[in-house]
Order: sequence, then structure tokens, then C-alpha cells
Amino acid sequence: MVEGTLDGFPFRAPFEDGRLVVSEALQAAAGTNPGDTATVEITRIDEEPEVRVPLDFQNALERAVKAKTLFEEVTPNARREWVRWIASAKQEKTREKRIEVGIDKLSKGMRRPCCFPGLSFVTKGLVEPEETWAPLPATREGGRP
Repeated sequence: MVEGTLDGFPFRAPFEDGRLVVSEALQAAAGTNPGDTATVEITRIDEEPEVRVPLDFQNALERAVKAKTLFEEVTPNARREWVRWIASAKQEKTREKRIEVGIDKLSKGMRRPCCFPGLSFVTKGLVEPEETWAPLPATREGGRP
């Protein structure tokens, strides 16, 4: 994770695989659009907390060396996505299938669960762009100094 400013607007965001992930909500809050030239200042913040891996998934990883190796190499955010994808299953049968599929995908080199919407799914319809970023104390409306 990094924190910084996008055209003077403060933010925190993931920095993964050598690229800054700029969400639509952050773009809207900073008043930028895709393709715009923007000034970005970033600094790394504390280490990301590790996710607690459910016992059934951990046991499956222990039995699959290639999957476990890749799971340990991916970013903490990617590990959280795998755990969230498995834990979000509503039925035990679905959860078991996701663990099986997840182990297969990790064994084949897939770093994230396919098509899992992650945080956008969790906040969609609940959090508007203006609610996502709290303005810092010495900023005018819109978050710019």
C-alpha cells in the first residue's frame, strides 16, 4: 500500500506488480479522467496486514506444493482476494468447489481468482466516491489545498 496525492488530492491505494491502482472513485474525487496528465506523489506505508487463511484452505495448500508456493509469493492483497473468494461462498459445497478450483488455478500460476470483483463488490451501491476519501484538515472543498 502507498499513500500520497493525485493532483493534490490525498489517497491510499495498492501498488502492485509495479503499477499504481487508481480506482474510478479516486479519479472522480481528484477530478481526473483516464488519459489525463496528473501529478502523483506517493510513499510506501506500513506493511499490509496478513489475512487469516481458513483452515480448510490452508490444509489444501499444504497438500499442493506449487499452489502453496505461489500463494506465499503473491501480494497480501492477492491473498486476501483468494480468501475472500473462498469465504464468500454461501454453501459448503460451493466453498469446497472453490478451494478445489483455487488450488488448481494457483498450481497453474494464476495469481488471483478470476473475475472476483473484490472491494468494488463490497462497496458497490453503499459508498459513493465522495464518501471514499476523507478530506485532510487543511484542504478546501474537493480535497485540493
